[in-house]
Amino acid sequence: MILGISAGFHDAGASLINHRGDILFAGHAERYSGIKNDPNLNDALIEDALSYGEPNNIAWYENHWLKRTRQIYSGEWRKALDFGTAPKQLLRKHNLTAPVTSYSHHLCHAAAGFQTSPFDRAKILVVDAIGEWDTISVWEAWYKPQILGKGHAQYRKLWSQKYPHSIGLYYSAVTQRIGLKPMEDEYITMGMAAYGKPYLTAYEEAMELVNNKEDCTFTENMHAGLPEHIWTNATIDKYDIAAGAQKVVEELMIGLVQRWCGMGENLVLMGGVALNCVANARIRAYCKDLWIMPNPGDCGSSLGAAALSYGKKLNWKGPYLGHDMGGDYPVDAIIGQLMTEKIVGVATGRAEFGPRALGTRSLLADPRGTDIKDRVNEIKRRQKFRPFAPMILKEHAEEVFEMFHGPDQPYMQSVYVCKHPKLYPAIVHKDGTSRVQTVGPDDHSGVRALLEKWYFMTGCPMLLNTSLNIKGEPMVNNRADADRFEQRYGVKVCS
Repeated sequence: MILGISAGFHDAGASLINHRGDILFAGHAERYSGIKNDPNLNDALIEDALSYGEPNNIAWYENHWLKRTRQIYSGEWRKALDFGTAPKQLLRKHNLTAPVTSYSHHLCHAAAGFQTSPFDRAKILVVDAIGEWDTISVWEAWYKPQILGKGHAQYRKLWSQKYPHSIGLYYSAVTQRIGLKPMEDEYITMGMAAYGKPYLTAYEEAMELVNNKEDCTFTENMHAGLPEHIWTNATIDKYDIAAGAQKVVEELMIGLVQRWCGMGENLVLMGGVALNCVANARIRAYCKDLWIMPNPGDCGSSLGAAALSYGKKLNWKGPYLGHDMGGDYPVDAIIGQLMTEKIVGVATGRAEFGPRALGTRSLLADPRGTDIKDRVNEIKRRQKFRPFAPMILKEHAEEVFEMFHGPDQPYMQSVYVCKHPKLYPAIVHKDGTSRVQTVGPDDHSGVRALLEKWYFMTGCPMLLNTSLNIKGEPMVNNRADADRFEQRYGVKVCS
């Protein structure tokens, strides 16, 4: 058994794989502590992971010595000299004493993507805030043939960009300056961008921060997001600024893909910036096929570290790898609530590994009602501009959305234009797009059965799907969390 760990920066996680490459468990620390993006491990997470087996080896997601050199460079002396944060010291607190091997941060991102992908060879683009020193890296990966068994994954680093030049840090800086929480609320910035005008001054000034578009280098103002006079310009609002930042990210990401990946090559996209589904939709046009592991950020690197230790292709069967609440998928109970109340929660089986609710820790609703979007936003205590995502039967996806990359999009990673926005107003954003999750016959059997029955009874092939969580907290993890959600918001949660 190999236990992969990511911890100490943000969004800690743990993953356990066996000697056959089966992913036995993969989960987020935040779901157990209740602290959003919790950087610290906790005993409940480790206990849940180890219920599937005891590890012989532990794989750590970064080179902490190299990271300390960058912290010294950036003036973070206290962090650099805090040796209590070394992997072995942190792991001992949770009685983890197996031998530890450390791998580089961006290589772990790369492995989490490539070794779960359907590809035997691919280019890999990793874009995040920062690793040890890398903020962007490009890799070539393939499996070395063997006479017996599966080949070992091989990685060749082709290029990287170093701190302080960072697409992720730039987007986080803008997120902070428009009043949101950096390293957490970037997805809200992405949603706000649809309401702004990127081609006005906000975008032009943002592009002036880019010294070299090809190498994604920024000026020293990058950490402020934009020059100070932009923030005090009354004619530019926060939506314009968000739109400008989003446009910069899209152009830089597309430039990287064009430079390093040919149209006939497969691409693996990883790192926190791979959660930008608007950019992802555009990137898909510049490669043969695209794979983004559903948890491309730091928590997902716990699986990447374990994958590197294992060395071969993992048996990826889907993202339902977290805490197991047990029970059969409550199709009839959900349908009953949808028919009467239009909105219902579901928390059952194994939790999703990743930040997107994909049906087992979800708040579901009928997407057709004109009041549904406002009702769900009120329950979630969210800004009213925030969009919701649809999950739809795969065979009906192209009837409703312009699925120009094909109908197989099971992880809610790209946006597509809705052909019938007036029929489904609850799941269409200001720009006419939706972040689509398709559900095919081979995807989660319970979610599939729910959508099939809903379609049979209503003629509607989809449901609104958003995360089941109390505002400011992670997604519901267990029955106690579900009960708290029911009591707080008065919405039935089926298990």
